[in-house]
Amino acid sequence: MTKISYHISHEQFNPKDLLQLVVKAEKAGFQGALSSDHFFPWNENQGESGFAWSWLGAAMASTEFTYGVVNAPGQRYHPAIIAQASATLALMFPGRFWMAVGSGQAMNEHITGTGWPDKQTRNERLKECVDIIRALWNGETVTHKGLVQVEEAKLYSRPKEPPLLVGAAITETTARWLGGWADALITISHPVEQSHPIDQLTKIINAFREGGGEGKPLFLKMQVSYDKTEEIALEGAFHQWKTNIFKNNLLSELRVPAQFEAAAKYMKPETIKEHVKISADPQKHIDWIKEYAALGFQEIILHNVNKNQEQFIDVFGSQVLPEINKSS
Repeated sequence: MTKISYHISHEQFNPKDLLQLVVKAEKAGFQGALSSDHFFPWNENQGESGFAWSWLGAAMASTEFTYGVVNAPGQRYHPAIIAQASATLALMFPGRFWMAVGSGQAMNEHITGTGWPDKQTRNERLKECVDIIRALWNGETVTHKGLVQVEEAKLYSRPKEPPLLVGAAITETTARWLGGWADALITISHPVEQSHPIDQLTKIINAFREGGGEGKPLFLKMQVSYDKTEEIALEGAFHQWKTNIFKNNLLSELRVPAQFEAAAKYMKPETIKEHVKISADPQKHIDWIKEYAALGFQEIILHNVNKNQEQFIDVFGSQVLPEINKSS
């Protein structure tokens, strides 16, 4: 059965409202949640930026389903602190927490004032962080001198079972690389501007498996926009998400929301359709979800990118989730 989860967008909603939304999502039948972890929003229209790790403790105490968080250890966060934070959540809520890791984006990491490394260096730093985190979860005393510095670190409060450590990838190259060390793969629904977006996802899954990920879980973050009419759904998606659909080599390099807004200044609303599944018809969303589920994803996280979250939760809870569960 494919698990359908709800995406927590700290860039779009304040933490208090997000807590109410995730409680509502659980009651509606969603089976898990994935939290973003940003310092900045993507644009001023979004206008929020709560601290995910504070929020997660409150949310997990208020609900009963599973939570993941997307994190970039190594610059804004020291890996020993992330190891401690994740171990605490996994200890308090056994079997309910997982963490996805990636190489990060300049907009969140440049605040440290230490410069923004190239992609290869960021990947090397990420792998160092993963090894450090795992060693600390295992109870080892860690001293490490590399792209990251650690001196005599040891965790005393640790869960019996460490959290699932998921690797984030949107290219075949990255998917193949993390197949050898990640516990699972998370990727995104690919743009329809590509001739065969499902084929592209299949290539990423195959690369992950070829790199050592055979038999490991697969997660998908799926961006949708549902509203009463397609025009309203398109308008809401464009207003909130037009700064989020650039290629990764640009998304990872821009530094502040104003730069993202400048890059999107001449974008047309129709362009967003290439990146977000937009429809006012619940059946279309059901069909899209089933198409992705057929690729073997154990969990699909739905991110309704417009602001009408209560409506989305109500409609998907009553009309979409039951059909997906029926067919899984």
